[in-house]
Amino acid sequence: MASPLRFASLGSGSRGNSTLIEWAAGTLLIDCGFSVKEANQRLERLGKCAEDLTAILVTHEHTDHIKGVAAMARRYGLPVYMTPGTWQSRDLGELPDLRLIEAYTPFVLNDLNVVPVAVPHDAREPAQFVFEYEGLRLGVLTDLGSITSHVETHYQDLDAMVLEANHDPFMLASGPYPPSLKQRVGGLWGHLSNQQAAGFLQRLNCARLQHLVVAHISQQNNSLELAQAALASVTAEVKQVTFACQNQGFDWLSVT
Repeated sequence: MASPLRFASLGSGSRGNSTLIEWAAGTLLIDCGFSVKEANQRLERLGKCAEDLTAILVTHEHTDHIKGVAAMARRYGLPVYMTPGTWQSRDLGELPDLRLIEAYTPFVLNDLNVVPVAVPHDAREPAQFVFEYEGLRLGVLTDLGSITSHVETHYQDLDAMVLEANHDPFMLASGPYPPSLKQRVGGLWGHLSNQQAAGFLQRLNCARLQHLVVAHISQQNNSLELAQAALASVTAEVKQVTFACQNQGFDWLSVT
């Protein structure tokens, strides 16, 4: 591995989400919203296989994040980290090595510091994460409906970030979703809009930010062009901006 820390995505969107983080001592799969067969195909595209994985880390219990977690864990004997609320919200059957994240307490996985962050999302006990390794900081922040001061504090001074820009408010309001789903997606416990993501970035100290990945872009309620336009003014100083997609996610990005 050329750099101390790198990350990639198997896919990003409402039909399945999964992110990979690799460092000298391990490879971590964050969520698995795909079947075992599809996850393996997507891992192969990134030059990895399930046998390379050290553990699975789960953000919350929605199907597009947890669909393949239990099956992957059982088939390959993988430890699974999640909050008690996430574990209790779904019947995942017996897992070979369940490790509960109590009270959002940080932990260390093979020299990788993992900092769970509580976020406002319509799940039982959702978490997003900041990862620290050899002085480098990578933040993953998707699936939240609003930015709290708690979130802002944890995501300062990052070297790389995966950030949700889920929807354009006008597209959501005029789109095909029923009113209840529109309210859920656009509400305080739903998903970030392009404008919310841009406002959040304005309030962060991004001086160290090498990579910004814009993720979880809705195929029904957003477009690449709208997301790019909304974020253009706040991403000009970022060294590399990547837009993740549902089918390919994004390829390996190295943090140095």
